[in-house]
Amino acid sequence: MSHIRRLVLDVLKPHQPTMLSLADKLGDLDGVRGVDLTLIEIDSKVENIKVTLEGDDINFQEVAEVVQDAGASIHS
Repeated sequence: MSHIRRLVLDVLKPHQPTMLSLADKLGDLDGVRGVDLTLIEIDSKVENIKVTLEGDDINFQEVAEVVQDAGASIHS
């Protein structure tokens, strides 16, 4: 079984919740040791961010649920 150690996602999210709030929630997930969010583009309603997670055993499904709970969507 392979373990995800680094995950890079292109995410489109509304302005709220903030990037800081999303980073906190992602950082609280089991297996995640580091979180980096970079703002790529912003417009009147949404933000395009690059999410980079590092850890020992990142669960993609849990990450996707946190992103979706924030009203965001994973583009790639």
